[in-house]
Amino acid sequence: MKPHHRIFFIQFAVALSVGAFLSRLPDLQRKFGLTEGELGLLLAVMSLGVLCGLTFSVRIIERFGARTTAFVTVFGASLFLSLISWMPSALSAMPLFFIAGLFTGAFEINANIETDRHEALLGYRIMSRAHGMWSLGFCMTALIAAGMRQAAISIELHTFFVLLTVLISGSVVFSKIENAPPRQDAHSGEIPLIAFPTMGLLSLCLIGAAPLLAEGASVDWSAIYMRDVFAAEPFIGGLSVTIFSLCIAIGRLAMDPVIDRFNPHPVAIVLLGIVVVGLVMVATAAHPATALIGFGLTGIGCSSVYPFAISAAARRTDRPAPVNVAALAQTTFLVFFAGPPLLGFIAEYFGIRMSYWVVVPVIVTALLVTKALSAAPMPATSEPQPVQTNG
Repeated sequence: MKPHHRIFFIQFAVALSVGAFLSRLPDLQRKFGLTEGELGLLLAVMSLGVLCGLTFSVRIIERFGARTTAFVTVFGASLFLSLISWMPSALSAMPLFFIAGLFTGAFEINANIETDRHEALLGYRIMSRAHGMWSLGFCMTALIAAGMRQAAISIELHTFFVLLTVLISGSVVFSKIENAPPRQDAHSGEIPLIAFPTMGLLSLCLIGAAPLLAEGASVDWSAIYMRDVFAAEPFIGGLSVTIFSLCIAIGRLAMDPVIDRFNPHPVAIVLLGIVVVGLVMVATAAHPATALIGFGLTGIGCSSVYPFAISAAARRTDRPAPVNVAALAQTTFLVFFAGPPLLGFIAEYFGIRMSYWVVVPVIVTALLVTKALSAAPMPATSEPQPVQTNG
C-alpha cells in the first residue's frame, strides 16, 4: 500500500463508523424514547465536540504525528460511537456524544494536513480523492446499515461489528503510516491554542462553506422536498439523497487529474456554476425527474470545491498549515450544521422551493472570490520520514 493510500484510509474508516451510527439514529431514538428535539440536542452536543476538536487539537496533532493521531482519533471515534448504543439512557450517552465528536474533529485536521503534505511529495493532487474516500465509505456503510435494519440486527451488534472492522483493518493500515515533511515554504511559527480565521483566510472560508450549504440543503431536505412538492413515493424521495451522494463521491474520486491539468481556479468556477444550474433546476422543477437531475448536478458541483479550499488554506504561508486548516474547518463546519435549520425556517415560512433559491446568491458570491485558490502544489523538502512520538 502506498503511503498516501494509508492516509486515504483514515477518511474511509471514520466514514464507516459515522455513517453506520447516523444510519441507525431512528433505532437510537426509539431505544432512548426521544423526541426529534431531544435527539437534535444530542447531535448538537456531538457537534460541539467536533468544533472543540477542530479548535484545540492542532498542537496535540503536531506533537504526536500522523500515525499516533490516526490510531487515537479513528479508534476513539469508532469506540465512542459504538458505546453510545450500549448506554441505558440519553443522559448517560450525552458525554459520549461529545467525546466522539471531539475525536472526529481532530481526525479532520490530521487527515487534511497529511493529505496536503503527501500532495507536495507526489507532485500531483490527491485532496479530492481523500475526501472521496469519505464519501465512498459513507455510501457503503449506509447501504450496509439498510440491510442490517431490514434483517432486524440490533444497533448494539451493528455498531460493534463496525468497531471490530475498523480496529482490525486500522491496526494493519495505520501501523505503517509515515509522516510527510512540511512544505518548503511552510510557516514554522508558534501554533496558538485556538485557531481563528484571519482576514486573508475569509475568502477561502466562503469558497469552502458555500458548497457545504448546498450539500446540507440537498442531504437534509431533498427527500422532504420530493414529498411536499411532488407527493413522491418514499423510494423516489430517497433517490434524491442517493443520487446526490453518489454524484458527490464520483466527482471527488475523479476530480484530481482534472485539477492537475487545469488548476483549481477555473475548475472551481465550472463546479460552482454547475451547482447554480443544479439548484435552479431543483427550485423550478415541474417534474420529479428534473429535480433528481438537479440534485445530481448539485452533487457533482459540490464535490471538490471544499477540498480545493482545504488545500489552499494548507498552502498559505502566513501561519502554520494546521492552524489555517483548523480555522477554515471551524468556519465551514458552522455553516454546514447551522445552514439546514435556517433553510428549514425559510421552507416553513416561504415554501421549500425558496430554501433552494436562497443558496444561489451564496454560491454566486463564492464564484466572485475563487482567485483565492492556489494554482499548483509546491514541493516538500524531503522524503517521508517514519513517525516519531514523544514518550
